[in-house]
Amino acid sequence: MPTPPVQPATRGQIVVVGNQKGGSGKSTTTMHIIAALLSSGAKVASIDLDARQGTLSRYVENRQAFMQRKGVKLPMPTHRSIEPSTVASTDVARAHDQHAVERAVQDLAMRHDYVVIDTPGTDNFLSRVGHSFADTLITPLNDSFVDLDVLATIDPETYAMTRPSKYAEMIFQVKMQKARRDRSNRTFEWIVMRNRTGQLDSRNQRAMDEALEKLSQRIGFKLVPGFSERVIFRELFLDGLTLLDLKTKGTDVKMSMSHLAARQEVRDLMSEIGLESAATTVS
Repeated sequence: MPTPPVQPATRGQIVVVGNQKGGSGKSTTTMHIIAALLSSGAKVASIDLDARQGTLSRYVENRQAFMQRKGVKLPMPTHRSIEPSTVASTDVARAHDQHAVERAVQDLAMRHDYVVIDTPGTDNFLSRVGHSFADTLITPLNDSFVDLDVLATIDPETYAMTRPSKYAEMIFQVKMQKARRDRSNRTFEWIVMRNRTGQLDSRNQRAMDEALEKLSQRIGFKLVPGFSERVIFRELFLDGLTLLDLKTKGTDVKMSMSHLAARQEVRDLMSEIGLESAATTVS
């Protein structure tokens, strides 16, 4: 018997972070969204569907270890990690994967204000199921033409789209899957956040601006500013910390202007993706 759909009126909001290209800052983005929501007082759960890579799960584990090592109390999400089924039959494995994600989402969404899902950087069935539960989909994108093909192939002279990417096509398909499963016309908002901005010269930057603006209109996403290239984001990972934890007594991290600027980027992101109540606590 198929699992009944999650009822939107009785569950928390589901935020999915997805991109089929590595190195875009997906797990960093996911953890900072989780921390911002936690800092607002919300009950937050996290699901790692990229369990074989396991970056988000290691981030959470590093955070737990830091608290035990330093005797510091930090807000924590309820975390689950889901690995793809190893059953030989493709159909049976997909059924197992779908059931595992549905069961986790239904359980956690009934008990939390938000469920934040980190998805694999490849197009697999587990990723598609995770995407189909989104209320908000966030796709981190490095601000370069090399990474633009995660969205579409573009004409090099006009910057107009010549064809959508496999990922864009997948998003369209899972939107239809979500509508069928929820038995409604509800879909999700797709947000593309531009990471590592300012890495191009002014001419290429203007071309990138034009290309992304045209793509946002063609394939239907909202474009928002993300995180610039800051070493501090990577340094914090080893202790499981985020920029929102640095004022907590016992973290022993001296705040610099770079930290403050990066914290403002987190604040701006939360506001842009429509989670203003969480953004107001990021000061």
